[in-house]
Amino acid sequence: MTTSPSAPTLPPLPDEAFRRVLCVVAHPDDIEYGTSAAVAVWTSSGIEVAYLLLTRGEAGIDRIDPEQTAELRTAEQVSAARLVGVDQVDFLDHPDGMLEYSLALRRDIARAIRRYRPDAVLLGSWEIEFVAGLNQADHRVAGLAGLDAVRDAANRWVFRDLLDAEGLEPHSVRWIPVSGDPHPTHGIDVTGEPLDRGIASLEAHADYLAALDWHPPVRAMLTAVTAAQGPALGVSNAVLLRAIDLQAPPSFAMEDPPTE
Repeated sequence: MTTSPSAPTLPPLPDEAFRRVLCVVAHPDDIEYGTSAAVAVWTSSGIEVAYLLLTRGEAGIDRIDPEQTAELRTAEQVSAARLVGVDQVDFLDHPDGMLEYSLALRRDIARAIRRYRPDAVLLGSWEIEFVAGLNQADHRVAGLAGLDAVRDAANRWVFRDLLDAEGLEPHSVRWIPVSGDPHPTHGIDVTGEPLDRGIASLEAHADYLAALDWHPPVRAMLTAVTAAQGPALGVSNAVLLRAIDLQAPPSFAMEDPPTE
């Protein structure tokens, strides 16, 4: 006997929420741990998606020299992105494992936002503890710097050189979807082909994964993770996100005034 999906507790992201997404993460493979299945849904529906990697993951393989690792992981990331319909993959050269929150990092991300001009900037969680346990240092820095860079990109008086020297006009982003957040607000149904494509995108990091003796089988892991998130959306497999709408009024403005 089969059981039907449970009643959903979270809404799906509206189909019309955004048409252009920039995903900003620290390392090659960060997007592939589940989120790339959501990317596959977006690109299949005509949403344009680009990736910005803040490092090349050069510190990620203990037995290989960092310069060689950077080349290997850059190539794997490009291949992984193509499997979910993403052709634009840009890399910065901030140091893997030593990513620092700084004005320079915020400027680099703001520059990418002004160039790409997305409706949404997808980030990873900046919390110390996220859905997978203790969050890694580079992940936290990338999330927080990306969050602040969204506002930097919209303010013509912050990083004036982006406009004066590079001609990059300010750009306002509406949505910040956050992956791995312990308090998701929305979900994306990735059942079927999107999940398969997301699995293939993580498997594209073959040399990196081969260096991790402890790593579970990719298909089993991502199937289990998305199946655990599915009931929140009332589907078999889902990716959950915290979706921050920067154009929504603050919650306190929606509350009824106190009565005397």
